Formats: sequence, C-alpha cells, structure tokens
Amino acid sequence: MSDKELRTKSDKQSIEQFIHQVQKLPKDGGVKGRLIFALDATASREATWDEACHLQSELFLAAQDLGGLAIQLCYYRGFREFKATGFVTETGQLLGLMNGVSCLGGRTQISRVLAHAVNETRTQPVKAVVFIGDCCEEPVDELCHTAGELGMLRTPVFMFHEGDDAHARVVFQQVSKLSGGAYAPFDRNSPQMLKDLMAAVAVYASGGAKALEDFSSRSSPEVKRLTKQIR
Repeated sequence: MSDKELRTKSDKQSIEQFIHQVQKLPKDGGVKGRLIFALDATASREATWDEACHLQSELFLAAQDLGGLAIQLCYYRGFREFKATGFVTETGQLLGLMNGVSCLGGRTQISRVLAHAVNETRTQPVKAVVFIGDCCEEPVDELCHTAGELGMLRTPVFMFHEGDDAHARVVFQQVSKLSGGAYAPFDRNSPQMLKDLMAAVAVYASGGAKALEDFSSRSSPEVKRLTKQIR
C-alpha cells in the first residue's frame, strides 16, 4: 500500500472515530446553541487561519435548519495576547472578525482558551468548543484540570490537530476526552476533512446527537459511508 493510500485510510479512520465519539454525546437540541470557535493565531498557523476563514461559513450553514448558532471567535497570538469577541449569528460577521486578525509569533495559550470557556459557560451554557491548533507548550496537568471542569459543565471541546506533533496529539486527546469532546487530526492538504468536521460539531451544538445522525445521512458520500459503518 502506498504512502498516499495509507494517509487516505488514516484520514477516513479519523473521521469515523470522530463522528462515532460525537454521536455518543448527550442529546440537547431545540434552541440556538452557543459555540466558541478558538484558534491558535501564532505565526506557524497563518496558512491554516486563511483556510479557516474560508470554511467558517460551514458552521452557520450546517446549523441554520436546527435553530442556528451563536459563535464567538477566540484566539491567542504574540506575547500573551488573548482575545474573545462577542457572540455573532451571521457568517459575514464572523468572517469580518477573522479577516481583521493577523498571525503573530508567540507561545501557545490553550489554558486561557479553556479557562475562558469555563467562565462563559458558567454565565450561559456553551454547547461546544472548537479548537484548531498545531502544538502545545504548556503544563499538561493544568490543561487537563480545566478540561475536566468543562466536562462537568457538559461543554465538550473538539480538538482539531493540524500536523503531526506527537506531544500535541497526546495533550489534545486528553483534553478532548476529559471534556467529553473528540480529537481529530488534519493537514493543510485535506480541507474537505476540516469542512466536514466543523459542520459535524455545528450540527451537534445546534441540534444534539440525533441531529448529527440525520446530518450524516445527507452529507458527503464519505461521511455517509463512515456513518453506515458505525451504526
């Protein structure tokens, strides 16, 4: 089997595992869901930030028939710069916010993302947190503690991991598990995978696990095939 075939097989298994994890989450639909869209905006992430700008509309489109979403953009960059916008309900609003951000070198601040999510959901429930990043430079125990707190609050974190950093993979998997969310790797050559995963979380945040199952039945051929395998 060639390297390309191995990567394709691995990608399909990753999406299958991700959808299986999301479908096991508790049902909670019927109202507009609040979702935090968190991104690493350090220098290494510039190309993927541009890709996320193109794909962010998938979050709204996937949820529009299920009560919709209110999405907050959250990001870190540079020297301890951390920003969180208000919650927006239209793709044009979110795209405008994202286009106003440029990536700057700096260390990761995932702990601040998770702590912010805790504070937000204590004020008003947040249905899901989407995080996109490629590495982790922080104490693991602190991240896991806050992830566990989010799990108690029923706010799952979906860790989308770009690249193949082994340490980040282990940390991201622990964060997703403790929060009740899911982990999925991707790379810059698989934008369709990221699109499908983002849409899946949007559907879950707005309509719950049953809505995700319905979404999968009318989604891309790849998602349909994987969904049939796990039923």
